[in-house]
Amino acid sequence: MSPRDVSQATRTAAVVTVSGRSSAGLRQDESGRRLTEALQALGYAVEGPVVVPDGVESVAGALRDAVADGARLVVTTGGTGMGPRDLTPEGTRQVITRENPGMAELMRREGSRQTPFAAVSRGVVGVVDWPQERGVGGTLVINLPGRPAAVTEGMDIIGPLLGHLVDQVVGGDH
Repeated sequence: MSPRDVSQATRTAAVVTVSGRSSAGLRQDESGRRLTEALQALGYAVEGPVVVPDGVESVAGALRDAVADGARLVVTTGGTGMGPRDLTPEGTRQVITRENPGMAELMRREGSRQTPFAAVSRGVVGVVDWPQERGVGGTLVINLPGRPAAVTEGMDIIGPLLGHLVDQVVGGDH
């Protein structure tokens, strides 16, 4: 498998929206819709969006479910700010086995060109390594902010890198 040629089997993604209001049916999930469409435009078969309330356990549970279902990429939206219920990074860290701070820093740096609020995001990027008996590689997990415009901006930043990153995560060459 070449670094730029991720097979269709590895182009499986899941979208998780973290929002108390959307999970309670009080607000439409515009961010999850945009994120799903952006991943589909990049050629991913997308499950979701799954909408969960804010919280460490709800985020960790949704990520574990997506990994168990075989997603090679999971992108979350919401819960990355400084509010008391913004706990997506904490839930993500309970599930990932390796963190990639460079990708999170890239999203904050490039996002800051659009808005200074990008620096407020505490989103993380990391990998859930699969057990050897399950197969090769693992799942890439990326946290994006919850604002619909931030989802679009974030996907503009990371979209060109996803094929290469997922290929590495599943065991492809560099």
